Amino acid sequence: MRREKAGQTPVVLCPNPYYLVYNGAATMAGADPVFLDATRDNQFLPDLDAIPESVLARCALLYLCSPANPQGAVADLAYLKKAIALARAHDFVLASDECYGEIYDRAPPPGALEACAALGGSLDHVLVFHSLSKRSSAAGLRCGSIAGDPYLIERFAHLRSYAAAQVPLPIQEAAIALWGEETHVEANRALYRRKYDIAEQHLAGRLGFYRPAGGFFLWLDIGDGERAALALWREAGIRTLPGAYTAIANPGTENPGHRYIRIAIVHDEAIIDSGMKRLRRVLT
Repeated sequence: MRREKAGQTPVVLCPNPYYLVYNGAATMAGADPVFLDATRDNQFLPDLDAIPESVLARCALLYLCSPANPQGAVADLAYLKKAIALARAHDFVLASDECYGEIYDRAPPPGALEACAALGGSLDHVLVFHSLSKRSSAAGLRCGSIAGDPYLIERFAHLRSYAAAQVPLPIQEAAIALWGEETHVEANRALYRRKYDIAEQHLAGRLGFYRPAGGFFLWLDIGDGERAALALWREAGIRTLPGAYTAIANPGTENPGHRYIRIAIVHDEAIIDSGMKRLRRVLT
């Protein structure tokens, strides 16, 4: 934000289900997190048109995640342009989490910087986040990148310099090498496609399976995620995450993750194949 919204507790908008850091960061900053349900009915992306004007007036930041964690949904260019227009009209920050942006099935997903270019080139009110954890399978480096609005980058760099340890030089050198090399990213993407293929062979037409457009999760509709996760652990030795643990129930509504389990297809192909067979046996 370039101006303070005096006398109001700021709001941070989060997709629901959400990455836990979104909620934690909002809470630590003294903001009110507001959760925007992302369900099958809205293609697993928050309905931007349904956000009340009173909420937009208090909004300090909107998190978007595309490809989405956990549903794998991808926001198209028109959706991203709408989100940017909202951020500029209501003076809040659009934080576009694109950490899964280089893991996709068929077509590369558009990004917020591409949407900024299509709107004339200004980066005002937009920050974009990427990570080596996903594109390069280098989660242990804890290293990524941020780009966007120069004003916001300047403030972020100032905060980062005083509030956190700097990235050690050996890790910076490793990161430079990974960012500068694309062959391993293409191989990684092809590997995930083969895992999608394995999952589809076993689960097509069952358990609400759909092939995600991006990311490396399956989001399976099995009726009761917690019950299914417990059965899979006890009867098949498969560890999954109940979908309700990634979301929160808004007043008067069901937790949008209640029916689901999240499965990370990050093991090798043989383990994925074996796991899919055992999962199908237990849940069907």
